[in-house]
Amino acid sequence: MSGPAGRLDAVVVCGGQWHDFDYARLQLLSALSEFENVRTRVFEDYDCLDALASADLLITYTCNRIPDTGQQIAVADFVERGGRWLALHGTNSAIVRTPPGSPSKYVTPRTLGGLPGVLGSQFLGHPPIAPYLVEITEPDHPLVAGIAPFDAVDELYVSELHPPIRVLAHTRFVGESTGFEEGHTTVDEPRPVLYTKDHGAGTVCYFTLGHCRGRFDVQDLGIDDLGRVDRGSWPVPEYRAILARCISWAVTGEMTAQREVRAPEVR
Repeated sequence: MSGPAGRLDAVVVCGGQWHDFDYARLQLLSALSEFENVRTRVFEDYDCLDALASADLLITYTCNRIPDTGQQIAVADFVERGGRWLALHGTNSAIVRTPPGSPSKYVTPRTLGGLPGVLGSQFLGHPPIAPYLVEITEPDHPLVAGIAPFDAVDELYVSELHPPIRVLAHTRFVGESTGFEEGHTTVDEPRPVLYTKDHGAGTVCYFTLGHCRGRFDVQDLGIDDLGRVDRGSWPVPEYRAILARCISWAVTGEMTAQREVRAPEVR
């Protein structure tokens, strides 16, 4: 799909709720700028079908951005024909707030159509943000080679999985996804943090870490000023190293630990 002289067209979808998308967008575009043959178009949602039709790679950092039926089909077709989709953090989420007095604050309806089957998962819930250990499932895989287990202070996603997926890094969790109708677990089993999934001629790489939130990003929840800035895993060197490798793969199509790009800077 690459154009004349090796030009690559990237689509970045970055937007949604309850996160600092300005910060995430800046980091992703900064990382992509390391590749002189990449030209990037940026969108807040999946209303980007013309751009996606000629794209080589898709990077999404969203929360509660639900593509309509035509957009779902276009994203699936993009991967099926050989596109590379790097899905980050809350890309797999569809979240609805419940009326006051309901048993749970949030439900996670199955409104993503066939995309979870392409993406490999759909978000169900997460416990309160707290430190947890990220373990490497396949230490010889290029995206995680040489990365030791590390601690993350991030949203720990409990998701409905749509296999087959190849899990490269995971964590473990048993307990309540406080405030969510689903995502409560009683079984101690690996929870994917980084995985790949083939679909048709293309591949999805999903990395769940990367929460970030500014002071004014939850005003719709009745909090005018959060009083702090959360950067989640972004300051963690292991996270930034893995993310840099994932972005390099999205651009080049090669999964390698040898070719590193400058990791996004933490500000």
